[in-house]
Amino acid sequence: MIVVTGATGNIGRPLVAELVRRGHDVTAVSRAGSAPFDSPLVRGVSADLAEPEGLRAAVDGADALFLLVPGSGGHLDTERIIGIAAEAGVRRLVLLSSLGAVTRAGSASHGPLAELEKRVQGSGLEWTLLRPADFASNALAWVPTVRSERAVHAPFGDVALPAVDPLDIAEVAAAALAEDGHAGRAYVLTGPAAVSPRERTEVLARALGVPIAFVEQTRDEARADMLAYMPEPVVDGTLGILGEPTPQEQQVSLDIEKVLGRPARTFGDWVRRNVAAFGG
Repeated sequence: MIVVTGATGNIGRPLVAELVRRGHDVTAVSRAGSAPFDSPLVRGVSADLAEPEGLRAAVDGADALFLLVPGSGGHLDTERIIGIAAEAGVRRLVLLSSLGAVTRAGSASHGPLAELEKRVQGSGLEWTLLRPADFASNALAWVPTVRSERAVHAPFGDVALPAVDPLDIAEVAAAALAEDGHAGRAYVLTGPAAVSPRERTEVLARALGVPIAFVEQTRDEARADMLAYMPEPVVDGTLGILGEPTPQEQQVSLDIEKVLGRPARTFGDWVRRNVAAFGG
């Protein structure tokens, strides 16, 4: 049995579906506990990682655990979470981390993830680290203005990053959870090409079949918007990556292709699957 935390999110939901497709029993953990997974192989469990003891029933008898912590995870007792999993007999642990845990390990935004990686590596379990870069699904933040005014408002219009499709993250996670050969590995997960916000807007416009204007925000304008739904350290770290990425953060990784045996999906692939959200 495989336990998936964050089971109703952009990564957790397709991960559960992929594990079911592979024929695995899955415990889907979310705070709601009633994720609509229409499969007899899926058991929904309500648990909050902020209260680690509540995770005990979910991991009882599990072979593997996919661990997704909200934000940077700095507010969680992650050592206890890992300990509970080990006590329950979990053998394999796959952590959704971030490339920033390497490139910005000393920062307030990504330092907690760097520390969590160390705990996972020292857990005695068969661990795998997933380090995605920018997410293609971050473009969903553009939905309100695309729908209302056919415009994208974003900062750093010409700074290109190789955004990764969450579906690719989910499929790599499924492989690491269900297959041998991934223990002790850290995979950097990116798309196949670096694409700027201005270029992403053009991709979205083509998919919708209508003109979409790109309105470049200042850093302060973007920061004010992001503070509405993200903690301040995470906002500042994210803006640092978006505006002043390191060479490593702009580099395309081939790890998805190595694990899955096919190229990573493009930003256009993600848009075509999600175009309805933008009014298409």
